[in-house]
Amino acid sequence: MISKHLDILPEVKYALNNNLPVVALESTIISHGMPYPQNKETALQVEKIVRNQGAIPATIAIINGKLKVGLTTNEIDYLAKSGTNIVKASRRDIPYLLSQKIDGATTVASTMIAANLAGIKVFATGGIGGVHRGASESFDISADLQELSNTNVAVVCAGIKAILDLELTLEYLETFGVPVLGYKTEELPAFYSRKSGFNVNYKLDTPQEIAQLLKSKWDLNIKGGVIIANPIPKDKELDFEIMNDAISIALQEEKTLGIKGKNSTPFLLQKVKELTDGLSLDANIELVYNNAKLAALIAKAYYSK
Repeated sequence: MISKHLDILPEVKYALNNNLPVVALESTIISHGMPYPQNKETALQVEKIVRNQGAIPATIAIINGKLKVGLTTNEIDYLAKSGTNIVKASRRDIPYLLSQKIDGATTVASTMIAANLAGIKVFATGGIGGVHRGASESFDISADLQELSNTNVAVVCAGIKAILDLELTLEYLETFGVPVLGYKTEELPAFYSRKSGFNVNYKLDTPQEIAQLLKSKWDLNIKGGVIIANPIPKDKELDFEIMNDAISIALQEEKTLGIKGKNSTPFLLQKVKELTDGLSLDANIELVYNNAKLAALIAKAYYSK
């Protein structure tokens, strides 16, 4: 029954059938993350980085009524050119989009769902969603967090998106038993910056150690994902104070305009980009490249004999 909703690229299917390393990649960053043709160029470069490390990339989206696991270059081009005309698809949107044959770009949550259905264990993204600032009033909490508590996929990211409430997000993850690992760091990276003022649960220094933890967790049938927080390279990070100032201004404008729900994160990221003269977008691209490389190394270690 599940197979009729999945369309797995032959290269990806071959890799999965032969226990070869595969890395899932999301598509919201293509349609909603940046303008054309930069979005296409970034998506293709991310796939190239995964290949260069010896793994197979599987960019995921909803196209023609199917969860597509692995996209062709033409499909990536289509998403890139269509931009925000493509629906941003999270968990709740999948059944509707599939049944109505409406195309969608997958978020962290929906990418995890598709990856898990296909049998992919490692996923690279930029940063995860979380508890929004002011959530005590708005109850605005990303579906990413519930997915992490239920779905057996490891998410390599540059931490929690800095526009969010990092402390409350960490509390939420602790409540639902989601481990937050730091790759070569004890401090949680804050997306654009290597520092946040908060600690990860455990520091691990090699892809092999991370892969062993994943195996131990899932061998014991302890369901749910794992966050692997991978700091942005030091020479690519934004100044911590500049980042926080830009976020504060963006949050105030969001409140004034009454922007909520799934429109919140794209608005805030775009506003921070404007306030930093594009430096935040440059940092975003670099951290995604960095995460793709680590994810491929973890996937290789996970499937090594």
